[in-house]
Amino acid sequence: MEREQVKKLLRQVKSGKVSIEKALDMLAQMPFLNLEFARIDLHRPIRQGIAEVIFGEGKELNELVEITSRLNQKKMNVLITRLDARKAQALKRRFKKGVYNQRAGVFKLINQKPKILGKGTILIISAGTGDLKVAEEAKETAEFFGNKVECLYDVGVAGLHRLLAHQDKLRSARVLIVVAGMEGALPSVVSGLVDKPVIAVPTSIGYGASFGGLSALLSMLNSCAGGVAVVNIDNGYGAGVVATLINRL
Repeated sequence: MEREQVKKLLRQVKSGKVSIEKALDMLAQMPFLNLEFARIDLHRPIRQGIAEVIFGEGKELNELVEITSRLNQKKMNVLITRLDARKAQALKRRFKKGVYNQRAGVFKLINQKPKILGKGTILIISAGTGDLKVAEEAKETAEFFGNKVECLYDVGVAGLHRLLAHQDKLRSARVLIVVAGMEGALPSVVSGLVDKPVIAVPTSIGYGASFGGLSALLSMLNSCAGGVAVVNIDNGYGAGVVATLINRL
Protein backbone atom coordinates (compact mmCIF):
# COMPACT_ATOMS: atom_id res chain seq x y z
CA MET A 1 0.00 0.00 0.00
CA GLU A 2 1.45 3.35 -1.09
CA ARG A 3 1.37 6.49 1.05
CA GLU A 4 -1.23 8.07 -1.22
CA GLN A 5 -3.48 5.03 -0.75
CA VAL A 6 -3.19 5.35 3.04
CA LYS A 7 -4.02 9.06 2.85
CA LYS A 8 -7.03 8.29 0.68
CA LEU A 9 -8.23 5.63 3.15
CA LEU A 10 -7.87 8.03 6.09
CA ARG A 11 -9.83 10.72 4.23
CA GLN A 12 -12.56 8.17 3.52
CA VAL A 13 -12.73 7.27 7.22
CA LYS A 14 -12.89 10.96 8.13
CA SER A 15 -15.74 11.56 5.67
CA GLY A 16 -17.62 8.47 6.81
CA LYS A 17 -17.37 6.66 3.46
CA VAL A 18 -15.34 3.84 5.06
CA SER A 19 -16.01 2.51 8.54
CA ILE A 20 -13.29 2.30 11.16
CA GLU A 21 -13.70 -1.50 11.23
CA LYS A 22 -13.24 -1.76 7.45
CA ALA A 23 -10.18 0.48 7.60
CA LEU A 24 -8.71 -1.68 10.38
CA ASP A 25 -9.19 -4.78 8.24
CA MET A 26 -7.39 -3.12 5.34
CA LEU A 27 -4.54 -1.86 7.50
CA ALA A 28 -4.16 -5.27 9.15
CA GLN A 29 -3.13 -6.69 5.78
CA MET A 30 -0.44 -4.08 5.28
CA PRO A 31 2.70 -5.13 7.19
CA PHE A 32 3.66 -8.13 5.06
CA LEU A 33 2.22 -10.85 2.87
CA ASN A 34 3.22 -14.32 4.11
CA LEU A 35 3.79 -16.80 1.27
CA GLU A 36 5.83 -19.14 3.51
CA PHE A 37 8.80 -19.16 1.08
CA ALA A 38 8.70 -15.34 1.00
CA ARG A 39 7.34 -12.55 3.16
CA ILE A 40 6.58 -9.55 0.97
CA ASP A 41 7.03 -6.25 2.80
CA LEU A 42 3.91 -4.25 1.92
CA HIS A 43 4.67 -1.64 4.58
CA ARG A 44 7.94 -0.48 3.02
CA PRO A 45 6.46 2.26 0.78
CA ILE A 46 4.99 3.91 3.88
CA ARG A 47 8.19 3.60 5.94
CA GLN A 48 10.68 4.45 3.20
CA GLY A 49 8.73 5.70 0.20
CA ILE A 50 10.37 2.90 -1.79
CA ALA A 51 8.44 -0.30 -2.50
CA GLU A 52 10.07 -3.71 -2.11
CA VAL A 53 11.77 -4.97 -5.27
CA ILE A 54 12.17 -8.65 -6.15
CA PHE A 55 15.71 -9.94 -6.59
CA GLY A 56 15.21 -12.54 -9.32
CA GLU A 57 18.52 -14.37 -9.18
CA GLY A 58 18.27 -17.65 -7.25
CA LYS A 59 14.47 -17.73 -7.17
CA GLU A 60 12.50 -20.51 -8.87
CA LEU A 61 10.08 -19.55 -11.64
CA ASN A 62 7.05 -20.71 -9.65
CA GLU A 63 8.14 -18.49 -6.75
CA LEU A 64 8.49 -15.47 -9.03
CA VAL A 65 5.06 -16.17 -10.54
CA GLU A 66 3.44 -16.42 -7.10
CA ILE A 67 5.03 -13.21 -5.79
CA THR A 68 4.16 -11.30 -8.97
CA SER A 69 0.59 -12.64 -8.93
CA ARG A 70 -0.01 -11.51 -5.36
CA LEU A 71 1.36 -8.01 -6.01
CA ASN A 72 -0.58 -7.81 -9.27
CA GLN A 73 -3.81 -8.71 -7.45
CA LYS A 74 -3.23 -5.71 -5.20
CA LYS A 75 -2.66 -3.51 -8.27
CA MET A 76 0.89 -2.82 -7.16
CA ASN A 77 3.75 -2.18 -9.54
CA VAL A 78 6.34 -4.95 -9.77
CA LEU A 79 10.07 -4.66 -10.42
CA ILE A 80 12.26 -7.76 -10.68
CA THR A 81 16.02 -7.38 -11.04
CA ARG A 82 18.69 -9.91 -12.06
CA LEU A 83 16.23 -11.94 -14.09
CA ASP A 84 17.40 -14.20 -16.90
CA ALA A 85 15.67 -14.25 -20.29
CA ARG A 86 14.08 -17.70 -19.89
CA LYS A 87 12.25 -16.81 -16.70
CA ALA A 88 11.37 -13.37 -18.08
CA GLN A 89 9.70 -14.84 -21.16
CA ALA A 90 7.68 -17.20 -18.95
CA LEU A 91 6.54 -14.24 -16.85
CA LYS A 92 5.62 -12.26 -19.96
CA ARG A 93 3.41 -15.11 -21.13
CA ARG A 94 1.63 -15.05 -17.76
CA PHE A 95 1.50 -11.27 -17.30
CA LYS A 96 0.78 -9.68 -20.67
CA LYS A 97 1.53 -6.12 -19.51
CA GLY A 98 4.99 -7.10 -18.35
CA VAL A 99 8.02 -5.50 -20.01
CA TYR A 100 11.51 -7.02 -20.00
CA ASN A 101 14.76 -5.15 -20.54
CA GLN A 102 17.06 -8.01 -21.45
CA ARG A 103 20.27 -6.03 -21.27
CA ALA A 104 19.43 -4.83 -17.76
CA GLY A 105 17.93 -8.16 -16.68
CA VAL A 106 14.93 -6.21 -15.37
CA PHE A 107 11.23 -7.15 -15.61
CA LYS A 108 8.54 -4.54 -14.88
CA LEU A 109 4.79 -4.87 -14.47
CA ILE A 110 3.15 -1.46 -14.19
CA ASN A 111 -0.40 -1.24 -12.80
CA GLN A 112 -0.23 2.42 -11.83
CA LYS A 113 1.87 4.89 -13.79
CA PRO A 114 4.62 6.10 -11.42
CA LYS A 115 4.22 9.71 -10.35
CA ILE A 116 7.25 11.90 -10.94
CA LEU A 117 8.40 12.54 -7.37
CA GLY A 118 11.99 13.50 -8.14
CA LYS A 119 12.71 17.23 -8.13
CA GLY A 120 15.20 17.14 -10.98
CA THR A 121 16.86 14.89 -13.52
CA ILE A 122 18.98 11.86 -12.72
CA LEU A 123 21.76 11.57 -15.30
CA ILE A 124 23.20 8.10 -15.82
CA ILE A 125 26.65 8.01 -17.38
CA SER A 126 28.53 4.94 -18.55
CA ALA A 127 32.23 4.76 -19.33
CA GLY A 128 31.85 2.10 -22.03
CA THR A 129 29.27 0.04 -23.84
CA GLY A 130 30.34 -2.96 -21.76
CA ASP A 131 28.97 -1.17 -18.68
CA LEU A 132 25.46 -0.78 -20.10
CA LYS A 133 23.98 -3.80 -18.31
CA VAL A 134 24.57 -2.07 -14.98
CA ALA A 135 23.71 1.41 -16.28
CA GLU A 136 20.40 0.14 -17.67
CA GLU A 137 19.55 -1.51 -14.34
CA ALA A 138 20.08 1.88 -12.67
CA LYS A 139 17.92 3.57 -15.33
CA GLU A 140 15.04 1.09 -14.98
CA THR A 141 15.16 1.44 -11.19
CA ALA A 142 15.19 5.23 -11.16
CA GLU A 143 12.31 5.44 -13.63
CA PHE A 144 10.30 2.87 -11.67
CA PHE A 145 10.54 5.06 -8.57
CA GLY A 146 9.28 8.20 -10.28
CA ASN A 147 12.29 10.08 -11.63
CA LYS A 148 13.03 11.84 -14.88
CA VAL A 149 16.10 10.06 -16.24
CA GLU A 150 18.57 10.94 -18.97
CA CYS A 151 21.49 8.81 -20.18
CA LEU A 152 24.95 9.58 -21.51
CA TYR A 153 26.69 6.40 -22.60
CA ASP A 154 30.20 5.50 -23.79
CA VAL A 155 31.99 8.64 -22.63
CA GLY A 156 34.90 7.08 -20.73
CA VAL A 157 38.30 8.61 -20.02
CA ALA A 158 39.91 6.94 -23.05
CA GLY A 159 38.22 9.69 -25.08
CA LEU A 160 37.51 12.48 -22.62
CA HIS A 161 36.33 14.88 -25.34
CA ARG A 162 33.17 12.74 -25.60
CA LEU A 163 32.26 13.66 -22.02
CA LEU A 164 33.32 17.30 -22.22
CA ALA A 165 31.03 17.84 -25.18
CA HIS A 166 28.05 17.41 -22.81
CA GLN A 167 28.94 19.72 -19.90
CA ASP A 168 25.57 21.50 -20.03
CA LYS A 169 23.84 18.15 -19.48
CA LEU A 170 26.22 17.34 -16.62
CA ARG A 171 25.56 20.63 -14.85
CA SER A 172 21.79 20.54 -15.30
CA ALA A 173 21.37 17.15 -13.58
CA ARG A 174 20.38 17.03 -9.91
CA VAL A 175 22.05 13.67 -9.24
CA LEU A 176 24.56 11.77 -11.38
CA ILE A 177 25.14 8.02 -11.49
CA VAL A 178 28.48 7.14 -13.07
CA VAL A 179 29.06 3.53 -14.10
CA ALA A 180 32.57 2.35 -14.99
CA GLY A 181 34.75 -0.73 -15.07
CA MET A 182 38.45 -1.12 -15.91
CA GLU A 183 40.32 1.40 -13.69
CA GLY A 184 37.10 3.16 -12.64
CA ALA A 185 38.39 6.71 -13.17
CA LEU A 186 35.29 8.31 -14.69
CA PRO A 187 33.38 9.21 -11.47
CA SER A 188 36.33 11.32 -10.25
CA VAL A 189 36.43 13.21 -13.54
CA VAL A 190 32.67 13.84 -13.50
CA SER A 191 32.67 14.94 -9.87
CA GLY A 192 35.40 17.46 -10.66
CA LEU A 193 33.09 19.10 -13.20
CA VAL A 194 29.82 19.40 -11.24
CA ASP A 195 28.47 20.65 -7.92
CA LYS A 196 25.98 17.78 -7.49
CA PRO A 197 26.25 14.38 -5.78
CA VAL A 198 27.88 11.65 -7.86
CA ILE A 199 27.04 8.00 -7.19
CA ALA A 200 29.81 5.79 -8.51
CA VAL A 201 29.07 2.24 -9.62
CA PRO A 202 32.05 -0.05 -10.28
CA THR A 203 31.43 -2.83 -12.77
CA SER A 204 33.08 -6.21 -13.21
CA ILE A 205 34.11 -5.29 -16.76
CA GLY A 206 37.86 -5.46 -17.38
CA TYR A 207 40.88 -7.67 -17.91
CA GLY A 208 42.46 -9.99 -15.34
CA ALA A 209 44.00 -7.43 -12.98
CA SER A 210 40.64 -5.70 -12.63
CA PHE A 211 39.75 -8.62 -10.33
CA GLY A 212 36.08 -8.68 -11.30
CA GLY A 213 35.52 -5.02 -10.50
CA LEU A 214 37.58 -4.81 -7.31
CA SER A 215 40.13 -2.54 -8.96
CA ALA A 216 37.39 -0.10 -10.05
CA LEU A 217 35.78 -0.27 -6.61
CA LEU A 218 39.01 0.64 -4.84
CA SER A 219 39.72 3.45 -7.31
CA MET A 220 36.29 4.94 -6.66
CA LEU A 221 36.64 4.60 -2.89
CA ASN A 222 39.98 6.42 -3.15
CA SER A 223 38.62 9.21 -5.35
CA CYS A 224 40.36 12.54 -4.81
CA ALA A 225 37.24 14.40 -5.96
CA GLY A 226 34.73 15.45 -3.31
CA GLY A 227 31.10 14.44 -3.60
CA VAL A 228 31.60 10.85 -4.77
CA ALA A 229 29.69 8.06 -2.99
CA VAL A 230 30.24 4.43 -4.03
CA VAL A 231 27.90 1.44 -4.18
CA ASN A 232 28.82 -2.21 -4.59
CA ILE A 233 30.18 -3.82 -7.75
CA ASP A 234 27.54 -4.07 -10.52
CA ASN A 235 24.86 -2.65 -8.18
CA GLY A 236 22.90 -0.50 -10.59
CA TYR A 237 19.75 -1.08 -8.55
CA GLY A 238 21.35 0.30 -5.37
CA ALA A 239 22.57 3.37 -7.24
CA GLY A 240 19.08 3.97 -8.62
CA VAL A 241 17.55 3.84 -5.14
CA VAL A 242 20.11 6.20 -3.57
CA ALA A 243 19.71 8.63 -6.45
CA THR A 244 15.93 8.49 -6.01
CA LEU A 245 16.11 9.36 -2.32
CA ILE A 246 18.49 12.25 -3.01
CA ASN A 247 16.33 13.51 -5.85
CA ARG A 248 13.25 13.64 -3.62
CA LEU A 249 14.88 15.81 -0.95
